[in-house]
Amino acid sequence: MLATIYRSTGSWYIAKTENGSVYNARMKGIFKIDAITSTNPVAVGDVVDIEQEDATGNSALIEKIHERKNYIARSSPRNKKQHHIIASNIDQALLLATLKEPKTSQGFIDRCLVAAEAYHVPSIIVFNKTDLYKAKEWETFEKLNLIYGDIGYTVNKISMKTFEGLDELKQLLHNKTTLFFGHSGTGKSTLINYLLPQLELRTREVSNWSGKGMHTTTFAEMFDLPFGGRIIDTPGIREFAINDMDRSELSHYFPEMRAELNNCRFNNCLHIEEPGCAIKGAVEEGKIHIERYVSYYNILESITENDY
Repeated sequence: MLATIYRSTGSWYIAKTENGSVYNARMKGIFKIDAITSTNPVAVGDVVDIEQEDATGNSALIEKIHERKNYIARSSPRNKKQHHIIASNIDQALLLATLKEPKTSQGFIDRCLVAAEAYHVPSIIVFNKTDLYKAKEWETFEKLNLIYGDIGYTVNKISMKTFEGLDELKQLLHNKTTLFFGHSGTGKSTLINYLLPQLELRTREVSNWSGKGMHTTTFAEMFDLPFGGRIIDTPGIREFAINDMDRSELSHYFPEMRAELNNCRFNNCLHIEEPGCAIKGAVEEGKIHIERYVSYYNILESITENDY
């Protein structure tokens, strides 16, 4: 039977077949997938073949994992040389950010966007909690809206208290498989509870002593939307690691830099000190926003020669 993985808890998985039957599934033997070194060979979003273990029960064995069209991963907490695949077969990623309580840094946004670009997953940026914004936050929002809009990203703003922007957001999610991600405290669980009120996901207030959100999600899980489409909820991500990336690759995952790369004098240009660098020229001319170039530099500095 063909099925899709909706939940992963490490060794057991929730698999849903095309006719809507749900099974508790486990792996049959050991799988090696595309030579990827990952801590979880089966991920949420995977399309699999399953075999029912007995005629009357709801347990099954995963016999085959179909080829993924894409996936997105982060470093394993235990070994940064290994991947942990967050989800696969994604149409788009929704990065939920906030400008207050807590504030999402532009550096964090850019690291998430780079990770999604590296795994060929289109991104939407949604700023939440607009009901809390004062003049300073609105000024920041307009600036970020301009920066990311110029690059080609879709930017939206919402409020769970005033319901601003939620109809437009539903349209973006319609008939798509969307990965929700962002650091804890941005209101991800509250948003999912609005979209799927029957779930009653746990939410927790932002930690007063740290100003950071508290983790409420342990495992990635996929849910069907009543208006068409699916969303994948992920554990709150405080730091998004950039994995398996050569330093010279990084600029390829900044769309505005990618458009200028052929104009650089050197093929392996890192766009820092090299003469004849088209990227630096584009920054000076205002074609590339300086804030994005600073993010590029900071991410580049975080990638060591041994990271790949």
